[in-house]
Amino acid sequence: MEYEQVVYAVSETYVAQIILNRPESLNTFNTRMARELYEALMEAESDRRVRVILIKGAGKSFCAGIDVNELAGKTALEYQQWIERMERPLLAIAKMKKPVIVQLHGVAAANGMGLVAAADLVIAAETARMGLTAIKVGLNCVGPIVPVARCVGRKKALELLLYGELIPASEAERLGLINRIVSADSLDEEALNWAEMLAKKSPIAVQIAKSGFYASEDMVYEQQFTYMNEIFARLCTCDDAKEGVQAFFEKREPVWREK
Repeated sequence: MEYEQVVYAVSETYVAQIILNRPESLNTFNTRMARELYEALMEAESDRRVRVILIKGAGKSFCAGIDVNELAGKTALEYQQWIERMERPLLAIAKMKKPVIVQLHGVAAANGMGLVAAADLVIAAETARMGLTAIKVGLNCVGPIVPVARCVGRKKALELLLYGELIPASEAERLGLINRIVSADSLDEEALNWAEMLAKKSPIAVQIAKSGFYASEDMVYEQQFTYMNEIFARLCTCDDAKEGVQAFFEKREPVWREK
């Protein structure tokens, strides 16, 4: 598939890199980039060469939110349809089987912060910042707050939503929005290495783990255990589970056949 506002590439190490490619606009979401990001995610999900997806931004920032040049002149229904298109990639990540990592540098604001929060994993430069900044221009980030709140909890989520301040990577890590912080100079290398480490693990085990995590997230405690035990039992019947155990006993690297 041809893209204009994202870059899509797959490495020999089973990692698909999706680059938000509107650097002159700080990679803000417009209708086309939102659609292309969603389509790139779906392409990676169906691409048998891909086990892990790494999203990053071109230029000096990851993503500064939604392009306000598209804001004016819509009816209420048109605004709803428009914002749903902006946030479709965020929702898609939780429904995908393959893990999605965000590589964060510069600023992630508004819907950019939502994309960070929606990702399964995040590795960030120590200089990165993020915030739900739309309140500063008379709007709000009630879409992006959904994944943010699931990371940080109600009280902090409301503070981020209502004040709109940018927080540093160190605070974002403390709040559970970031997994790892590295130096800005080593971010590209560290992020790719981290993605490749995950890509070496059993694709079936990883995908079942992710799918089970999201599917059971809102279940009651006992029901969640029952559901997870069922999917674990199904995993144990897979050839790759048997291969992984056999490779462990034979002290060799497993050969995953994804079945």
